[in-house]
Amino acid sequence: MEKINLADKFALFDDHWSPKVAGQLDDYEIKLVKLEGDFVWHKHDDVDEMFMVIDGTMDVAFRDKTVTLEAGEFLVVPKGVEHKPYAEHECSAMLFERKGVINTGNASEGDLTQRQVERI
Repeated sequence: MEKINLADKFALFDDHWSPKVAGQLDDYEIKLVKLEGDFVWHKHDDVDEMFMVIDGTMDVAFRDKTVTLEAGEFLVVPKGVEHKPYAEHECSAMLFERKGVINTGNASEGDLTQRQVERI
């Protein structure tokens, strides 16, 4: 068992849209990510995805609405729901995802696709 300090972990990296694994809970990974600008439209057919904002503000666009999340708030995106995260200014967030989930889901592989996730 190891206590995790989120501020210390977020201080270890500066890149955006590149989640880092900070912990594991059974077969779920606890990932930390810094967001800024647009991500891609995508969905995860077999898993839900949870975004929890630690610092800043982010939006999650859906085809019919946009949900704004501020520090201390979280949102669970159900499996199969197309969405596009966005942050006008840098935002720090925590993700809870099943191990092995590809960050861009069903979207075509591109510069933001991350198949290997670094542990911090």
